[in-house]
Amino acid sequence: MSGPLVVRGSVSLPEAELMWRFSRSSGPGGQHVNTSDTQVELRFDLAGTESLPEVWKRRALERLAGRLADGVLTVRASEHRSQWRNREAAAVRLAALLAEATAPPPKPRRPTRVPRGINERRLREKKRRSETKRGRSARDW
Repeated sequence: MSGPLVVRGSVSLPEAELMWRFSRSSGPGGQHVNTSDTQVELRFDLAGTESLPEVWKRRALERLAGRLADGVLTVRASEHRSQWRNREAAAVRLAALLAEATAPPPKPRRPTRVPRGINERRLREKKRRSETKRGRSARDW
């Protein structure tokens, strides 16, 4: 993983703003797991970055407030046995998280009315069903 990390469109995070930390993964793996630091922790200082547009930064800080610790966003990856693949997974996860958090809000829904014909059809069906059920009653016996 070298070079800038593309978030969305032409906006990318420079490699200098990404902080990588490696540690031993948990789980099975034999002797290999005791000697290699394959778990990856990727940290990005969202509050202090200059690479995101101000609007995106404000939006991301608001939407990711529950995931931030002192304005820093942390992503972990340990599902692969190699550190390289875990680095790629963490970078993809961070980019997806930031792309989703910085997306513009959806357009407001325009309320629509139920067409009159559909409403009348529904009421006719209800009336017919009511007649059918009333015809089954035991009052004529």
